[in-house]
Amino acid sequence: MTATFMAVAQQIQMPQASPSATISQKIGLTDVKVEYSRPSVKGRKIFGVLVPYGEVWRTGANSSTKISFNTDVIIEGKKLPEGTYALYSIPDKKEWTIILSDNLELWGSIGYTPENDVLRFKVPVEKSRKDVETMEISFNKLTDSGATLNLNWEKAAISFNIETEVEAVVMSQIQDLVIDQNSDNPGLLYQAASYYYSQDKDLETAHDWIERSVKDDPKYWTMHLKAKIEDKLGMKEEAIKSASLSAEMAREAKNMDYVGLNERLINSLK
Repeated sequence: MTATFMAVAQQIQMPQASPSATISQKIGLTDVKVEYSRPSVKGRKIFGVLVPYGEVWRTGANSSTKISFNTDVIIEGKKLPEGTYALYSIPDKKEWTIILSDNLELWGSIGYTPENDVLRFKVPVEKSRKDVETMEISFNKLTDSGATLNLNWEKAAISFNIETEVEAVVMSQIQDLVIDQNSDNPGLLYQAASYYYSQDKDLETAHDWIERSVKDDPKYWTMHLKAKIEDKLGMKEEAIKSASLSAEMAREAKNMDYVGLNERLINSLK
């Protein structure tokens, strides 16, 4: 083995100046993943100096930050097809321009051109309550169908909204698996009833489904849902009876959380 080959083959393992990170979040029915490198302040002035205002930034360190969605989504009111995108930004004092590009091959923003932009929008920049030493991307304000993506570094904080399609997908499944097939599957009936209850849909139908579910396969959690639906329907006596049965079953299963849920429901109905 030559000395030249040995010099190429041998490497010293050292910590990265800006360690790589991956964060994944289920938003509604959509899987969202962000891959980025996390630079630190290290006593430097970041925005306006290290990261100049008005110039395209890789939104992290090393290679450009990547964000992927396994379904179509809506970002800040704009439709975006499923896929993986490079996440660039143009920081400024009062607002940032967020850019999603389909060019995933660049190192940082070197060679960036607007021709590859798939989506552009502006978001306000806010001052963080505390200094953030290492750049952080996170998700917050999760709902059944949406969330915010947040970026915090130094004293700057920005966020943007991500919305996903849930209602049409769930209702299509309920139509196909429960309604059209007149399903007698207790699990499917429970799921359909639970969705109708949580979304304030046809509670009479939800009650019919949950009654059929508990008749064939009673569980303390399905019986508790039956009690909650009956409560919403104004069926006070029936709700107390269902909650009492659920509490008894939960106590036998040693699930004291459900025992407490049922007891509180019963007390609210007396």
